[in-house]
Amino acid sequence: MRYDFGSDNTAGMAPEAMEALAEANAGHVSAYGTDAVTARAADAVRARLDADAEVRFVFSGTAANAIALSMLARSFEAVAAHHAAHVCTDETGAPGFFGQGVGLVGLPGLSGKIDLVGLEAILEEPEVGHRQPLAALSLTQATEYGAVYTVDELRKLIEPAKARGLGVHLDGARLANAAAAGFDLGQIARIGVDVLVLGGAKAGAGCVEALVLFDKSLAPRLDNRLKQAGQMSSKTRMLSAPMLGLLESGAWDDRAAHANLMAQRLADGIEGATRFVLAHPVDANIVFVRMPEEAHAALRGAGWACYRFDDGSVRFVCSWSTTEATVDELIAAIGAVGDTPGETPVHH
Repeated sequence: MRYDFGSDNTAGMAPEAMEALAEANAGHVSAYGTDAVTARAADAVRARLDADAEVRFVFSGTAANAIALSMLARSFEAVAAHHAAHVCTDETGAPGFFGQGVGLVGLPGLSGKIDLVGLEAILEEPEVGHRQPLAALSLTQATEYGAVYTVDELRKLIEPAKARGLGVHLDGARLANAAAAGFDLGQIARIGVDVLVLGGAKAGAGCVEALVLFDKSLAPRLDNRLKQAGQMSSKTRMLSAPMLGLLESGAWDDRAAHANLMAQRLADGIEGATRFVLAHPVDANIVFVRMPEEAHAALRGAGWACYRFDDGSVRFVCSWSTTEATVDELIAAIGAVGDTPGETPVHH
């Protein structure tokens, strides 16, 4: 089975990350995040975001998201997020576990973007003693369906949430892809995000995410919280160095731009050379295709790992290491299964 397009998690570490890791591996330094490599990496994160913030490096996006939400909501409160957001669908209740009961409220919206009307409706609901009141809003950039919010779209969601006293979390597992698509990272702190998870794993940095606190009032005892959660690495330089390598070299952005470009090549090829149609616009590095079960099974039978997503479409994810030749090979394979007799394409 070929996992080229199964996920951007299936790719290895980018060369810039590997080089930085090898360099950081030499010698002896202080432990638990007090080393110079980690300090440089934190500075690089702040510089890329053009903002002052507390920065920590953890080795699980799920833990980073859940810990962030536990800072914004108490055990008897809830977090609003898109119903397809990772925190709602793929974290096995981690926000509730780390938040000791924090609830999740799913919101509607096309291609993973929260619908403003839906958000405003739930914000207008009266608080009652039998229901967990909202304490935070969780946003995802880019979304689980590869859509990229504009700054203005995020601002329009954040402003009413803030007006009602909610904290704001941004899941940026694919933030590099959003930035490569034109999103201005310097606006994140300015539009009211309190806590950001800046992605490294999907960007080619290995198993690392940066937990970024723009609201520094959340920072006291942060290290205690991370230690309790098993997210304080004794050799933090092994986490932070790959992120440092990508950020200081510019590869965090450049590699994401390449992934986005490969996704657009794949999307164009599917539309132009196969009988299938796209299920969502392609803003970042993910392509969703309307594909009957027979064709999907045939494609997997031909050796291509690809997965049916929540909306029934089949997902293909490009990474920093995706090549043009492999994209073209996949397009040909999709075209071949589309020629299977007796099948009809699924249209919008």
